Amino acid sequence: MPKSVPTGPGLEPGGLPFSKVVEANGFVFLAGQIGDAPGSDGPVPGGIEAETRAMLDNVGRLLKAVGLDFDDVVKCTVYMIDFDEFAAMNAIYRERFPTDPPTRATVEVTRLALGARIEIEVLAAR
Repeated sequence: MPKSVPTGPGLEPGGLPFSKVVEANGFVFLAGQIGDAPGSDGPVPGGIEAETRAMLDNVGRLLKAVGLDFDDVVKCTVYMIDFDEFAAMNAIYRERFPTDPPTRATVEVTRLALGARIEIEVLAAR
């Protein structure tokens, strides 16, 4: 199956040169998501827990827009600016993946877009 870029509600292109979702060969790739509220221009207030919840809410909206959910996620890469917040992030993350979680890599980085503390990249399978 060639690459396709799904369109529809929740998948409107932004002003940046990347697609929110790309599908190819039965896999669905989500662009990195931060913990911002829809229509905002930065992370939600409240620290790592609030950002992690908002980030995963954003993932859930994109998955739903293409007919998938968290059970379809097979791989995540989490980027954090402070690994000392790992346990707090992990507790929230576990709420969305309580059983049979996807594989995951977690990486500490210096900076993230819009001043975010955390970002996630998601790969799902149809």
